[in-house]
Amino acid sequence: MKTLYGAFFLLLFSLAACGGGDKSGGSAPPPPEAASPEAQMLAEGKGVGEVKNVELKTPLEAERINRGKAIYEMKCSACHKLDDKKFVGPGWKGVTQNRKPEWIMNMITNVDIMLDKDEEAQKLLQLCLTRMPNQNVSIGDARDVLEFMRSNDGEK
Repeated sequence: MKTLYGAFFLLLFSLAACGGGDKSGGSAPPPPEAASPEAQMLAEGKGVGEVKNVELKTPLEAERINRGKAIYEMKCSACHKLDDKKFVGPGWKGVTQNRKPEWIMNMITNVDIMLDKDEEAQKLLQLCLTRMPNQNVSIGDARDVLEFMRSNDGEK
């Protein structure tokens, strides 16, 4: 009989030592994974691409405006007009007031990925029904176009 009580006691001790049904081990659950840099940029309205931060200056830079206007006339004016009317692509009036500068520059320099991953770019594609071509615009040239767009929107 002592052996039976001993075995019973040992079984109870073993179950108690295992901690019962609580599988957490007493530790907090792991924190959720941090959002990827790409997901964070999308969430911040900056789009996807190399342009993470743009420093805008006031007053506008005249040289940049002139270079941006020349790029617009050469690469953009066939599809985009300077008013708010859709042509092939959306009109540019008000763009700098409705989009972050990083988004604008990423759309210019990284259009294919933007159209694949950015919800706002996809909405524009649905609206215009024409995919913006990759014009191979450098980041520096895109910054000049952005300055021209700011000027077009009446910034001083």
